[in-house]
Amino acid sequence: MTFKPARLLLALVAVASAPAFAQNLAVVNGKAIPSSRADAVVKQVVAQGQGQDSPQLREAVKNDLIAREVLMQEAVKQGYDKKPEVREALDNARQSIVVNALAREYITKNPVSDAQIKAEYDKFKAQTGDKEYHVRHILFTTEDEAKAAIGKLKGGAKFEDLAKTSKDTGTANNGGDLDWVTPNALPPEFSAGFTKLQKGAITDVPVKTNAGFHVIKLDDTRAVKLPSLEEVKPQIADTLAQEKLRDYQEQMVKKAKVQ
Repeated sequence: MTFKPARLLLALVAVASAPAFAQNLAVVNGKAIPSSRADAVVKQVVAQGQGQDSPQLREAVKNDLIAREVLMQEAVKQGYDKKPEVREALDNARQSIVVNALAREYITKNPVSDAQIKAEYDKFKAQTGDKEYHVRHILFTTEDEAKAAIGKLKGGAKFEDLAKTSKDTGTANNGGDLDWVTPNALPPEFSAGFTKLQKGAITDVPVKTNAGFHVIKLDDTRAVKLPSLEEVKPQIADTLAQEKLRDYQEQMVKKAKVQ
């Protein structure tokens, strides 16, 4: 069997085109949807824990991308891509995508080191301390009200009963209970008020903060249980990376000519 010139040309075109068509998920009204787009969607779905890479998932992604392409073509046909609000949204989306690409590249070239992560973890441990406190408080508007409450408590009144009059409505009906806390989690003047107390004791004088005047009771203390470095390493790395990006952004803004 011999090929006629026309048939030979078609055969050569088919062979040459096969790799290109293999890279397309589908062709909708002449517009190709690259397979790489589906691969990216599948990768994202799997990374978010919303499914596993499977023929069923890929078929669903394919159908969705085809439907979106059909709608996109219709939207363009009707001129929606020319509308000012749509163009502005596209510009914003483009800016976000490009800036995020720059940020990823910057962090790749300027990674957070293990030494930096360890230093931040040690700083966190030092700030947190080795002890946490079970604290109650009653908040008053004036110092005289707080002093009067301290007098009542010394006279035998129950802390939980007086706590019902607290201006802190979130804890008033719960005996003023703030649960277990570490000193660095609260205003320093407030923390100074309870870290000096013995178990079961209350403050002799009102503790003043921006919220008002507090009468504080220490229920108990215990050794604080901190997560290990390995447990919080990803969060610390992410926080430090964000700080690097903020510093980089500030440097760029300072260099920019802003009028």
